[in-house]
Amino acid sequence: MRERVLEIAHDVGFDLAGIAPWGPPPDAARFEAWLDEGRHGSMGYLERGRAAAVDPPAAWPGGRSLLALGLGHSRDPIELPGGGRIARYAAGRDYHNVIGKRLSKLRRRLEAEGLARPGPGFVDATPLLERSHAAAAGLGFASKAANLLHPRFGPWFFLAELVLDVDLEPTSDAVSHGSCGTCTACIDACPTDAILEPGVVDSRLCISYATIEHRGLVPHEVREELGPWAFGCDVCSEVCPWGSKAPDLAERFGLRPEFGSEAGAPGETLTGLLSWGTRPAEGREARFAEAFRGSPLRRPGPDGIARNGALALSSAPAERGRDALLSALESAAEPLVRAAAAWSLARAHLNDDGVRAALDGAVRKEPDTAAAQDMRTSLERG
Repeated sequence: MRERVLEIAHDVGFDLAGIAPWGPPPDAARFEAWLDEGRHGSMGYLERGRAAAVDPPAAWPGGRSLLALGLGHSRDPIELPGGGRIARYAAGRDYHNVIGKRLSKLRRRLEAEGLARPGPGFVDATPLLERSHAAAAGLGFASKAANLLHPRFGPWFFLAELVLDVDLEPTSDAVSHGSCGTCTACIDACPTDAILEPGVVDSRLCISYATIEHRGLVPHEVREELGPWAFGCDVCSEVCPWGSKAPDLAERFGLRPEFGSEAGAPGETLTGLLSWGTRPAEGREARFAEAFRGSPLRRPGPDGIARNGALALSSAPAERGRDALLSALESAAEPLVRAAAAWSLARAHLNDDGVRAALDGAVRKEPDTAAAQDMRTSLERG
């Protein structure tokens, strides 16, 4: 029965499949210690889901085993026209949608063959310690960057799970477990030193967290190392020896040669991202949702993506970028966008004609106390 379940999982399109015990994840204690230390930053949903994460059977009773699944997504780096980068996983159809459809198909197949009546399915958006369960199922081994590595796909694969109501033998030895050995490439290369020690990442210092999950002002010590990243960061995965040799799987997510996907935003630029902060308020949320329909880039919202575009423009200081930043400094509706524009101007254009005067004026009239202080700090460090 177990082999047939795994066979069907591969047949519906998953690259990896294994069975883990349906119980507390091996890393439950480490996760709780990480939460207690505040490493999750403003991601309050992780704290709210603590109980379910450390004892999933209590939250989702009726399960007997867990089917862990993986889908590779390795592809070439994604650079935006004119400068700027986004995480590779974001340059395609939203993986939640892609995997969700395959989970539904898998569920129907298992039920049709009478193998199981699957319970809940998970695709990253529920309080489940996916990597810990997936490691227990033999889908890979934990890296020093706190992700999961597979001998073929490196760190470039999505995870999903399906709770089964049948007892199946775990597949903990299904994948030959590799090792990071003495390699510290990810720790050494992290721009913000977010990897505190092997396997421990402080989200508050992580560029991916700052540009995707965090909704407020990005701390100066993080934005100063942000570089071209407008959404996510792939540095630790790109320098990983396991990640550098992964196959190109871009076509399965509809990736086009230019940035975007069948359901994304082809040809987007940093100034285009920034422009969401200055567009008319009426209907803006709906227009943003439509523009990025089916794309992970919807996650930060229009103001978050505008903030990101402003910050990343400091690494692509073209003339058009300066003009867009000055416009955002003057007319952006949200303080975090105005503050981000001020920082980028101070960092890349402070000596340009009129920029210093514009920044001084913006500080004087800024109504938001935190944004005004942030602008002053930007000028001091500029």
